Amino acid sequence: MKKLFPLLLSFLAASLFAQNVSFETLLNDKISIRAIEIDGNKLWYSGTDSKFGYVDLKNPQEQKQIKLSEKKLQFRTLAQDKNSLYAINIESPAQFFKIDKKSLKFTVVYRDTAKTAFYDALYFHKNKFYAFSDPSADLNLKLLQFNFNRGKFEIKKFSHLKMNTGEVAFAASNTNISAGQNYLWVGTGGNTSRILRLHLKNEKLEAFNTPFVQGISSQGIYSIDFVDDKFGIAVGGDYTKQDANINNIATTNDGGETWKIQASGQNAGYMTCVKIKPQSKGREIIAVGDQHISYSSDFGKTWKKISDEKGLFVCEWVDGNTVVFAGKDRIIKVKIN
Repeated sequence: MKKLFPLLLSFLAASLFAQNVSFETLLNDKISIRAIEIDGNKLWYSGTDSKFGYVDLKNPQEQKQIKLSEKKLQFRTLAQDKNSLYAINIESPAQFFKIDKKSLKFTVVYRDTAKTAFYDALYFHKNKFYAFSDPSADLNLKLLQFNFNRGKFEIKKFSHLKMNTGEVAFAASNTNISAGQNYLWVGTGGNTSRILRLHLKNEKLEAFNTPFVQGISSQGIYSIDFVDDKFGIAVGGDYTKQDANINNIATTNDGGETWKIQASGQNAGYMTCVKIKPQSKGREIIAVGDQHISYSSDFGKTWKKISDEKGLFVCEWVDGNTVVFAGKDRIIKVKIN
C-alpha cells in the first residue's frame, strides 16, 4: 500500500463524513481476492492459487490460510451457512468445495464438468445456496439452487429461460446476485445487460431489460445490491475502459422491473462491487472499482470519489461504521469513528 494512501483517504473521507477515519491493513499476500464473507470477527476470503483463509477483524495477527487444491485454481466465489463455507473455482471442471469453519477440513460435494462452466457468483439465502454460471452452448440459463438435506447434497436447476447471444455475467466480486424477502436477482452483461428475477415462492423466473451500458463482451452490470423487495442498485461499466462513466449506475424502486440511470457522466467510472450500508434503507452506499472507492449519500443519485487507490475489487460493511476492502495482494479495513 502506498504510504500516501492513508493520508489522502483520511483527508477526503473526513471531509465527506465529517468524522475521523482510521485505516488498518489486515492482510498482505500474493493473491487476488474477489470474494469475502464475514462471520463474527472473522473475515473469510478465497482467491487465486487455490488460497482460502481468514483474518480476525479485531486482531489481524490471528489468521490462517490453506490451499484447497494442489492445482492453481482460481476462486471468485464464496458463501457460508452456520458451520461451513462454500467456494467454486471458475474453471471447468467447476468443483463445489465445502469447508468446515472450525477444522478447515474440506470436501468436494459437486462437480460441473461442462466445458462452458464458469461460475460468476455464489449466494446463500434462506438456508439455500444459489450459484450462477455462464450459459452452455444452447444458451439455457444456468442458475443452480442447492442445499443439504440430512447430509445429502440436493441440487435444482433453473433453466427455463434463454440467455441472449453474448449475454454473460462477470466474476468480478461475487456480487452479481442479491436477494430480498421474496425475490432473488442476477445481473448480467456483455451483448445484453439484464436483470433476471426469481420469485422464491413460486419459482417464476423473469428477465427485465435495463438501460445499462451494453453491447460488447466487457460492458454491463458487474454488481448489484438490494435493501428490500423494491429498492436496488446496479453498478458496472466497461473493464477495458475504466474511466468511462456513461450509463454505468442504475437504481430500481419496483423490484428490478424498471431501472433509472444515475450520475451518468458524473462518477469515477467502472465499478466492480456495490454495497448498501446496513440500516440506511438504501440512502448510503459504498462502491469500489479497480481505480477508486466512491460513496453516495442520496440513494445513488450522486457520487463522490473518496480514494484513487487501485487494485481493490470487493467490499463489505462490517457494521455501520466499518468497511473492509479486498483485492490485489491485500485486505484493508476502514473505520469511520
